[in-house]
Amino acid sequence: MTAWIKVLVTLLVFIIIIPITSFVGEYWRKLEKAALIENIVNASPVNKKLKVEFNSLNSLPIPVQKYFHYVLTDGQPFIKTTWIQQNGELKLSPKSNDWSKFKATQIISQNSVSFLWDAKINIVPLFHVRVMDTLVEGYGKGNVFLMSAISIGSDRDKPELNSGALYRYLAEAVWHPTALLPQSGVIWESVDEYRAIAHFTKFNMPISLEFKFNDIGEIVGIYTEDRYGKFGDKYAKYPWEGWFSDYKEFNGIKIPTKVEVGWHLPDRWWLFWKGII
Repeated sequence: MTAWIKVLVTLLVFIIIIPITSFVGEYWRKLEKAALIENIVNASPVNKKLKVEFNSLNSLPIPVQKYFHYVLTDGQPFIKTTWIQQNGELKLSPKSNDWSKFKATQIISQNSVSFLWDAKINIVPLFHVRVMDTLVEGYGKGNVFLMSAISIGSDRDKPELNSGALYRYLAEAVWHPTALLPQSGVIWESVDEYRAIAHFTKFNMPISLEFKFNDIGEIVGIYTEDRYGKFGDKYAKYPWEGWFSDYKEFNGIKIPTKVEVGWHLPDRWWLFWKGII
């Protein structure tokens, strides 16, 4: 009987502690997120004079011109801030066959070249980890919390992390496409009728990313061999590739709503991120 009582007490404590830990963690992450959002949104003033001008795009590679004509409207103002919600799956290990479901919110500021990605990832029943990735004022940061409360991983302000975060910002510009216009600092180089390279320098970090287009002007992929990722405890460069599809219109702007991203590792293709906007 005593053994059964001990088991019962342990179960009751377990059942009580998990929700409390999660509640406290969610509260603190909410405060942290609010402070980050305020910093991102207010990082720099809005230039209200910038508007999309199709007649200024004639010198760009043909697929890039087609893209802007397809997703934007002539005369519309530049985007200040983009807010999106994501549902998707993550494969946390290259050799794993299992996918972990996640829900995330993301805010992207074109004006300050910043973003915050806040994701809640289900790992096993009753347990989750929260991942908060940011790029603010040129500094990348990544935090991982068990049950949103207990820090189990943190990295910040390393050259590889900062550069990788800027690559991510440029790739995700498909969700705020005025960030890809020349007025936003992007220099386009033609490759062929379906590809062009976007060169972008910010925070003294030059990066280049190849964009792939289809016949109607949609961006359907990105590729680079120069982005750093963290594999285990070390940063390394492997080819990084993403695919976009299912364009839909939001507030007069067309963006892809299905995304897949992965790494070409030496021994395998690691598709690690699948999401729906």
